[in-house]
Amino acid sequence: MITEASLIGIDVSRDRLDGFCLLGQRRFRHPNTAEGHNALIAIVRQIPDQVRVGFEATGGHGWVLWTELVATGIVAVQLSPAQIKAFASSRGTRAKTDRIDAELIARFMAFRPEAGRELPGKNLRILRTLTTRRGQLVDMRKRLKAQIGARKKQSVSADVEGMDDDLQDVLDAQISVIERRNENVIAQTEPLAAKANLLRSIPGIGPVSAAMLIAELPELGRMTSGEAAAITSLAPVAHDSGAMRSRRMIAGGRRSLRHVLFQAALAAACHNPVLKPVAKRLKERGKPHKLVIIAIARRLVTIANAIIKTGKPWQIQPRE
Repeated sequence: MITEASLIGIDVSRDRLDGFCLLGQRRFRHPNTAEGHNALIAIVRQIPDQVRVGFEATGGHGWVLWTELVATGIVAVQLSPAQIKAFASSRGTRAKTDRIDAELIARFMAFRPEAGRELPGKNLRILRTLTTRRGQLVDMRKRLKAQIGARKKQSVSADVEGMDDDLQDVLDAQISVIERRNENVIAQTEPLAAKANLLRSIPGIGPVSAAMLIAELPELGRMTSGEAAAITSLAPVAHDSGAMRSRRMIAGGRRSLRHVLFQAALAAACHNPVLKPVAKRLKERGKPHKLVIIAIARRLVTIANAIIKTGKPWQIQPRE
C-alpha cells in the first residue's frame, strides 16, 4: 500500500540530487555520484513503509540512480516533465528551483499515484539509447543536407564540397551501424523479437519504425486505440469554449516516435492495402498532404496496438 508518507520526489540534474520526502516534509541534497546514490538509498531504507520514488525524465541523468534503486528493491518511476509542469500551474506555483521541483514531484505522485514509467529491462534500455542516438544523427544529417543545399546556390570551392560529402558519409555509416545493433539487441531477447516480428508484418512498418515502437512505446498492446493515438500525439486535440469551435491540432506526446511514424505512414499510404484507399479518399476530399499522413499514422499505431494485443500477425480479412 503506497501512502503519502512514503513518497519521495527527486529533481535530478547532472551534478546533484534534490529530494523531498512527504514524510515529515523532509528535504535533502546529495551529489549525483555513487556516494550520493548510496546516501539516498540509506534514507529510503529508514522509512518503514514501502517507498515510491519519482523523478522527471532529464536527458539520461537519472538512469544510473534509477537502476540502482530498482536493484535494491525500491519502487522508482520516471515522470513526464509536461505533467509536472501542468501540475505546478494548477497549484499556482510559478517559481522554479530544484528544491521546488522535488516537492512538486512528490505531491504530484500523491495526486496521481498510478503515473510514471517503470524501469525497462536491460536490453530495452540499450535499445532506447540506440534509437535516441539514431534520432540525433538523423537530425544532424538533415541539417547538413540543408546546409549543402544552401551552399550549392553559392560559389564554394571543391574542397569544401568534398568535406561535406565526407561528413555525410560518416553520418550515413554511423546510422547504419546503429540500425544493425538495434536488430541484434532485438534478436537477443525473445519477447522483443516476437513483438518486432508482429510489427514488421504490418505493411509500412519496417525495422527502424518497429525498433522505435518497441523502445519508446513499451505500453503497446496494453492500451486502447484512443490511448495509443494520444500517447503518440496523433489524436487531434479540441480547444473549444462555448459556441467557439477551434481547429483541431495534434500536440504533446512522444515527439521522436511521432517523427518515425510519419515516415512509416508515408510508406503505408503507398503500399498498405488497407490504408492506401483511406489515403486516396482523404486526398480526393481535398485534405492537405500533412493531414493525410497524420491520419494514416494514427491508424497505423492503432493497428500496431491491436496486433500486439492479440499476438496475431497482420492479415487482410477476406471479403464475404
